[in-house]
Amino acid sequence: MTLLLKNGFGLIDYKLQPLTVLIANNHIQELNGSTTEADEVIELHQDFISPGLIDLHVHLREPGFTNKETVKTGGMAALHGGFTTIGAMANLNPTPDTEERFKRQLELNRQTPIKIKQYAPVTKNRAGQFVVNFGQLAKAGAFAFSDDGSGIENAHIMLEAMRELAKLHLPLCDHAQDMALTNGGVLNAGMTAERLGVPGVNNVSEAVQIARNLVLAANTGVHYHVCHVSTKESINLIRLAKAQGVNVTCEVTPHHLLLDDSMIVGDEKSQFKMNPPLRSPEDRLACVAGLMDGTIDMIATDHAPHTDAEKKQGILASPNGIVGSETAFELLYTKFVKTGLWPLDKLIDWMSGAPKRLFHLNEAGQLKVGSLADIAVFDLTQEKIIEAKNFLSKGHNSPFLGEKVFGTTVLTVVDGKVTYRRKPNND
Repeated sequence: MTLLLKNGFGLIDYKLQPLTVLIANNHIQELNGSTTEADEVIELHQDFISPGLIDLHVHLREPGFTNKETVKTGGMAALHGGFTTIGAMANLNPTPDTEERFKRQLELNRQTPIKIKQYAPVTKNRAGQFVVNFGQLAKAGAFAFSDDGSGIENAHIMLEAMRELAKLHLPLCDHAQDMALTNGGVLNAGMTAERLGVPGVNNVSEAVQIARNLVLAANTGVHYHVCHVSTKESINLIRLAKAQGVNVTCEVTPHHLLLDDSMIVGDEKSQFKMNPPLRSPEDRLACVAGLMDGTIDMIATDHAPHTDAEKKQGILASPNGIVGSETAFELLYTKFVKTGLWPLDKLIDWMSGAPKRLFHLNEAGQLKVGSLADIAVFDLTQEKIIEAKNFLSKGHNSPFLGEKVFGTTVLTVVDGKVTYRRKPNND
């Protein structure tokens, strides 16, 4: 089976050029080659051809929380957003913290054509008290370890985990949060929390954990990855640690780049509730600056679906999190690339190249001859409105509903097979 993606354009040697791609045997066979016929020819009408996007932070919710999302719906949502590889977090029920449970999770993940890299937890049941058997879980297929959703409070447990993972040359991905300093807060501590009369979360609850863990990472040599960094203090600590040679990487979410707590207005305030919370305008600008100067390595969505009923409980009772798989590229392209703040090649690297390089994802494709054909195609010219009715995720919990954006996904190809295709007159 051969597939020809015809009359698009793409980044070749960092320059936008006309581009036609021939795919055969799951691999890219030609870029702008002489072939004009194939078993299937798709006319792209000057749409943008990109390497498939990679999101190393999603929550698929299955097993245990299938009212919110399933592997199938979460996988389709990611494909709808142009992602071809995703990293699925381990906050599931049961937690995949044994070899048997982990292998069952891998079987479950095969329901969708997207490439799912599965996290294993750092501690049993993500309870922070006893480390898992890292060797067994790594052998079973864990590509990284994280207790995401829970900070690891015990420094001895963190040190033990880092030592073991350093031996295995696998990353420890940290949800940095000191619960004693979070103090039941639901929004960032500041004027917005005070105005709404709700408890606030201080910035130091994140930065204190990162500071401790950077010292432990320097001692062990582990690849320490900070999830969803959100404060200026955290970014400054990571910048300093990198300068000192610590093996640390970090990610930032689209919502921490685009939103801050001053924007929490209107009747749907619970749609702005997430963990870590939206910080101050100064923190948001620090996230943008940290990404641009290389302190922050990549963008990850922290896609966290919840039911409509859960998010209608109000800002105190509703759960943390928003969906992000289907809106990440189009929001960032519209707000940062189309406005001239970022070059397109940098956005693609933050959403594809960097996670592939830093997490050694050899099975993720690139836009070059001989590579596995993992490709996303985006319409950069037609404006659309983000509407929940077009989501393939079960979750509709997004503060970005109603936003006008460019960069809708036209086509997603995984291992040479079309896995998502925009319907005519649809988003």
